[in-house]
Amino acid sequence: MANPKRKQSKRRSANRRAANALKAPEFARDPSDGGLFRPHRINPKTGMYRGRQILDVTV
Repeated sequence: MANPKRKQSKRRSANRRAANALKAPEFARDPSDGGLFRPHRINPKTGMYRGRQILDVTV
């Protein structure tokens, strides 16, 4: 069975693990009402996507 030739440094291990860090979700601002929503998805408040009415949102 193969064994590593040298010990891996703490810095190299930490850099590898840093790629798995959780990131805060990014939001897009709706130009019509100024609300925030996830990009490339239908705005749940208005039902609009790329300037078109996709969902009928009645409260």
